[in-house]
Amino acid sequence: MADLTAAMGITKPSLYAAFGNKEQLFHKALDLYETEKLAYIRDALEQPTARAVAEYLLRGAVAAQTSAGDPKGCLGVIGAAACSNAADSIRTHVLARRESSHAALVERFRRAQRDGDLPDHADPLALAQFLYTVLQGMAVQAGAGTSRADLDKVVDTSLMLWPGR
Repeated sequence: MADLTAAMGITKPSLYAAFGNKEQLFHKALDLYETEKLAYIRDALEQPTARAVAEYLLRGAVAAQTSAGDPKGCLGVIGAAACSNAADSIRTHVLARRESSHAALVERFRRAQRDGDLPDHADPLALAQFLYTVLQGMAVQAGAGTSRADLDKVVDTSLMLWPGR
């Protein structure tokens, strides 16, 4: 909190007056993060094919996780993994947000399957879980300093595994 108030040029009481407690501040930070950094997720769901959804999602993540001037990685992944037992409500909130996006992705893949865009043997839930596992792994790698070029190779490899007709 000391670093944050110093960077903002305000006192702790001013910060709390503006944002409430630490948990409320984190929720507001997540709201802003989703609006500014995760818009690609909403856009991915509008792509014309399931494979295009996957590619848009993966490439959007690489761009967001490696953008210049920003911390590398993903606030949601870091927030959920780094929370202590004392911050269980924050972890629960982060996981609920992730579940909402995950459910939308599963439904998009189910629609693709109904439309004949995904083969019958493809499991929409497993595909969404696969993508989220890759996304989370890339977030950890980006946070550790992996280059954009190397993350792009992860995307390319992941797309080679995509089920086709």
